[in-house]
Amino acid sequence: MKAAKPKAQGEEGLRQSMSWLHTWAGLIFGWVLYAMFLTGTLAFFRPEITGWMQPEIQARPIASVQAVEQAQRYLNEHAPDAKRWFITPPSNREPLIQLLYQVPKPKPGERGFVRVKLDPQSGQAVTGRETRGGDFFYRFHFELETAFPWGRWLASIAGMFMLVAIISGIITHKKIFADFFTFRPRKGGQRAWMDGHNALSVLGLPFHLMITFSGLVLFMVMLMPAGIHAVYENPRQYTDEVFKSFKITPPLNQPAPTVPLAPLVAQAEQHWQGRVGRVTVNNPGDAGAIVTLVRNAADGVSYGRLAPYMRFNGVTGELQEGEDELSATVQTAGIITGLHLGLFAEPLLRWLYFLVSLAGTGMVGTGLVLWIAKRRQKARPGDAREAFSLRLVDGLNAGTIAGVVFGVAAFFLANRLLPADMPGRQVWEVRAFFSAWGLSLIYAFLFQRRKWPDLLAVAAVALALVPLANACTTSRHLGVSLPAGDWVMAGFDLTCLAGAALFGWMARKAGKAPAKAAAKARAGKPVAGKPVAASSISSRVAEAAPGRAVYEPRGDTP
Repeated sequence: MKAAKPKAQGEEGLRQSMSWLHTWAGLIFGWVLYAMFLTGTLAFFRPEITGWMQPEIQARPIASVQAVEQAQRYLNEHAPDAKRWFITPPSNREPLIQLLYQVPKPKPGERGFVRVKLDPQSGQAVTGRETRGGDFFYRFHFELETAFPWGRWLASIAGMFMLVAIISGIITHKKIFADFFTFRPRKGGQRAWMDGHNALSVLGLPFHLMITFSGLVLFMVMLMPAGIHAVYENPRQYTDEVFKSFKITPPLNQPAPTVPLAPLVAQAEQHWQGRVGRVTVNNPGDAGAIVTLVRNAADGVSYGRLAPYMRFNGVTGELQEGEDELSATVQTAGIITGLHLGLFAEPLLRWLYFLVSLAGTGMVGTGLVLWIAKRRQKARPGDAREAFSLRLVDGLNAGTIAGVVFGVAAFFLANRLLPADMPGRQVWEVRAFFSAWGLSLIYAFLFQRRKWPDLLAVAAVALALVPLANACTTSRHLGVSLPAGDWVMAGFDLTCLAGAALFGWMARKAGKAPAKAAAKARAGKPVAGKPVAASSISSRVAEAAPGRAVYEPRGDTP
């Protein structure tokens, strides 16, 4: 027994250290992580969100061979002098033909790339209202709408803190799996928040570990470049060797017609018994043209850039190089990346990704609120510094947890309410997102008592208004989309209504907190918060343990 005692003390000391690490690792970047998790969750339906935000565009996909033939015809006519062509055939999720080409001499201020979408049936360019669509959430998730590379660095550092918080949380909660089946919402306060945090954490624990670690792997070249610089004189050599399908070849500056691409696509699809995901043509119209076909990422878990490819001579159509069996290292990197992006996931698995990632968003949110609940219970009356820190964190919690959701709803509402032909309207959609989030933070600090119920109610109402705005401005509302089986439009509207119901329920629960707090105060019950009047509970104060204060609730935390 004596030999076991130091071990037990050591284990307890480790758990206490991990608890401290878990608390502060989760708090420091908690608000950024909440926004990253929520936008990353939405990004799993990036094409569907873009489709909803451009309701005037409706198309049906066609076979890859016919689509590439349509694309080459358009590019030969409109971009014969381009340095590179990128063609993405249509799919069930993205029914339009996606084109991207690099102009030879971009004007000052231009990025040098032109993006075009073609109707698969007619081969003509289609234009909808200007919007960033689902790409906004995808880019914000890892760039935080900040200039390169600072946004990626900030997101990566936040991801490191998230990984530390997850691992330290596993060590801290030695009964975490038992706690998963223990949920006592009626107890309220810290216990209820702890139960909810544990349940949401364990529900998707393998997913949370995978998505956090794989997110860091995505930026390993940026985060740990020393190994690359030690082996390669030029980082471009590393890129060409690892991402062979994206290798750039110089032109020969000798005009020559580009080979028809459709037969090459048919050859590759027959060889792979799968679909072509992207066609890249380097130096079209030149004797040094190279055509590279990459297998569709949805055919397997591995990410497209690390997927099998075939390279052809762009003039003769002769197969130059191909890679079907990738090395173990490349396969591992591709699978880790592919698991994070989830492009391979069919509808059922995609919804599972969405729900478990949503649980991760809730895990971060409940962890932030739990930080407040714990410290309010231990708060010392009269400590101005501690009171300020609690108000600061609680304001950031309310302004971010409800405010980011309000911002998402404002982004969608702006898409429907701004004039469709308004110049720069995609910029105003993004501004609507940040304005709603910013106003929520301001409100949270100006109205301390009512911030939680009010902001949660605003988020609920804003989400509920999205399907209504869609019905008032388009003909593809629920009354039409549901009978027609238009699940992109119907699923989007129904998801908004489900979110509105969830946040409405949360607002109702948060609104009851002040009333319960007042009732407990009148009854003289000791609850964490600020001191109760001595005249009302003098007998309880007399019975309290030495050095221990009796508190009444603040009532401003849900």
